Amino acid sequence: MATSDKRKQSLYFPEAMLKEIQHEATRQDRSLSWIVQKAWKLARREIMKFPSVNDIEDDMEDDHRGKSE
Repeated sequence: MATSDKRKQSLYFPEAMLKEIQHEATRQDRSLSWIVQKAWKLARREIMKFPSVNDIEDDMEDDHRGKSE
């Protein structure tokens, strides 16, 4: 039987979102971790379509404020 690598990680959610996740976890009799893991597995292909910070073209001039400080 394969063992999974379990690591503890803190995640921060807006209060309303956390309440929704908690409600769904209670409804399904599952842990918060299980709900978030399943949500990631369902959404990751869509999320990977988002441009990365490095993919966004910078059309604005660099902000030179504070350079002499």
